[in-house]
Amino acid sequence: MRRSSKSILLAGLAAGVALSALPAAAQTGSTAPAVADVAPDADDTGLREVVVTAERRTENLRRVPVSVAVVNGDDLRTFQAGGEDALALAGRVPGLYAETTTGRIFPRFYIRGLGNIDFYLGASQPVSIIQDDVVLEHVVLKSNPVYDVANVEVLRGPQGSLFGRNTTAGIIKFDTIRPGQTWSSRFNASYGSYNTVTFDAGVGGPLVQDKIAVRLSGLYQHRDDWVDNDYTGVSRDGTRPGRDAMGGFDERDARLQVLLTPTETLSINLSGHVRSYEGTSTVFHRGALIKGQNNINLEPRDRVALDEGANNPQAYKTYGGSVNAAWDFGGATLTSITAYETTSGYSRGDTDGGAATNFGGSGYGESLGRIRDLDQWTQEVRLASNGDGAFKWQFGGFYFDSRDVTEFYQRGYFLLPGDAQRNVNNWVRLRNVNTSWAVFGQVSYRLAERLTLTAGARYTEDDKETQLVRAGRNAAGTSDEFKRLNPNAPTQVKLTGKEPSWDLSALYEIDPTASIYARVARGFRGPTIQGRSAVFNTPFSTADSETIMSYEAGVKTQPTSKLRLNATAFTYRVNDIQLNGNDANGNGTLFNADHANAYGVEAEMDWRPIRNITFSLGGSAIHTEIKDKNVFAQVCQFGPSVTCTVLNQTVPATIFGQPATLARIDGNPLPNAPRWQVDAAVRYDIPLSDRGNFFVASDVNMQGYTNFVLYKTREFFANDNLELGLKAGFTTADGRYEIAAFARNITNEKNLKGVIENYNAAVFNEPRIVGVSLSGKFD
Repeated sequence: MRRSSKSILLAGLAAGVALSALPAAAQTGSTAPAVADVAPDADDTGLREVVVTAERRTENLRRVPVSVAVVNGDDLRTFQAGGEDALALAGRVPGLYAETTTGRIFPRFYIRGLGNIDFYLGASQPVSIIQDDVVLEHVVLKSNPVYDVANVEVLRGPQGSLFGRNTTAGIIKFDTIRPGQTWSSRFNASYGSYNTVTFDAGVGGPLVQDKIAVRLSGLYQHRDDWVDNDYTGVSRDGTRPGRDAMGGFDERDARLQVLLTPTETLSINLSGHVRSYEGTSTVFHRGALIKGQNNINLEPRDRVALDEGANNPQAYKTYGGSVNAAWDFGGATLTSITAYETTSGYSRGDTDGGAATNFGGSGYGESLGRIRDLDQWTQEVRLASNGDGAFKWQFGGFYFDSRDVTEFYQRGYFLLPGDAQRNVNNWVRLRNVNTSWAVFGQVSYRLAERLTLTAGARYTEDDKETQLVRAGRNAAGTSDEFKRLNPNAPTQVKLTGKEPSWDLSALYEIDPTASIYARVARGFRGPTIQGRSAVFNTPFSTADSETIMSYEAGVKTQPTSKLRLNATAFTYRVNDIQLNGNDANGNGTLFNADHANAYGVEAEMDWRPIRNITFSLGGSAIHTEIKDKNVFAQVCQFGPSVTCTVLNQTVPATIFGQPATLARIDGNPLPNAPRWQVDAAVRYDIPLSDRGNFFVASDVNMQGYTNFVLYKTREFFANDNLELGLKAGFTTADGRYEIAAFARNITNEKNLKGVIENYNAAVFNEPRIVGVSLSGKFD
């Protein structure tokens, strides 16, 4: 994608500001590069120590033999001031990428290039999301908003020993602020462009001192519709175009925690939360990518012509709760975590991303995915040693049970009465069941004063079942079309994966300020079933379990109180890697490739040369490669025509009775695996006598070549993506209050974030948001 000279100049200026400050320790209390806008402590001139729970224990970052990035809650709230959700982490943590083509209810995360581009509601992902020690497995649950958060930890590489299956890429771990024995509260409020409102707050403290404490947290986000639907023709499903027809959202969330400490050795944290969300699913821009080009400048971000899909509505309600109990026996602590999550809702959209009449009268498409009901139960029991002795251990068991009823509706269902193609029976219902159990353990032994060895292991059984409960029927409702077209295809599929996961690491403390470590780990992701294809009356597709062997070595240093530097080199191989391509209907289909290789580096630096300047710099570089000479993927094709310029070898084929073109993908990079990412932030505080500080902060993130699909083209990639943020304001001398003006994506860069292949449709990033913010903290 060609950039304007203005964009290139701004990128250069941002990088120049960062490098000229060369490295002022960014956000104090965080090791991940992010906006350095947390006011320095009045009596602190250096960086605070970073404490993580990456190994289910509280430990200094330098003593953990895992590549971990930390984003503190204040930094995350700064990113989200413009209305963003957890996807705002992408580009702020080296090696982490995120995107969506199904709106705010379906984020997809990638760590070190490994993720899953499947848009199926039942898709599994190799990045696991953990919120307050509860795994969120279903893609909709992964979208649970993060608010009143204390810290975010990104654990790179397979984490299968302590956190379960489906962690071949890593974990994103969100820890909210828990109830305490002193009253405290905080809030962040912002208002910006498109009537974007964000209010994130929490308040808590003891009801009965040392016995009962509570914390109430809430999030409200709103944005007005801002994308015009300028279609002027006749809609066959009753869609009404107009100004400001889509793009907005309303997010309402609340959480209540009650901490019971009946004795000094027993604590029980009861937590319950509720979510109510309504908004717009992803807007696709059909034809934005002209064949042979990667230039999206001609397509307006705030205008589209959609003839169907009711302007892409989506809505979900989610409820959940957990009981986290810990009993301290003195030499060891027994922890039990019982959790339940449930959700229901839908997402509808014009999947071709345009009006068919504007493209020769062809290419109608819309769909709706609905979760009727989803119930997830998890239970973990863990016994872990206490103290800081030479020998540490922990072991336990885990059980997972997820059951859902999911429906998919296709275009014929929505057409108006009298339309010749109307078919109210054009929908299917699936029942999915996923159960899993595991036993695990970890031991750590300090062999010498400075050398510590750690070993962990886990054995997991993962069972999945998908049943076609209700197949699509003809318009008269007299024929089961799935059975008619596929008389020998099963309507119920069961898969089981049984695999060990393990890791072995060594950490050597060179001195109190520096450590080096090496780690080797094996992880696995369970088998997967793609059932959505039944809506097109085609058989299910499946993928067997994938396994990963990962090797990494790194250094973690803080030579002075003003400078911190962490760096890691890694390589991995994923055997039987699960991939997702398209079938003849443009629907996702699963398959395994022999393996994929990757190698790369990631580094983070915080520097605070003087009290008034903070700086952070982070970056990653990675090379990924699919290796299988016998695996092909269907390319961009609409009817008999290939709509993009395929750079790989292609062969003709027939799939489900329709002509198709397949591309050899051997040697191609993994999709959504940026070759490089750089992010930097700088903040300058100007003391104003004893009344407070005026500050100016800036952050920038840049992204290198990123392929969006399994095959190589001249159209479906991003390169040199850039986003710049600014913030300026005033903080009181005690640090309790802050008022500021901010801008997210201040240059209004239009970056390509995804594609719909057969329609050459583009998905864009968030627009520029300019606004004001107010925050406060009270103890």
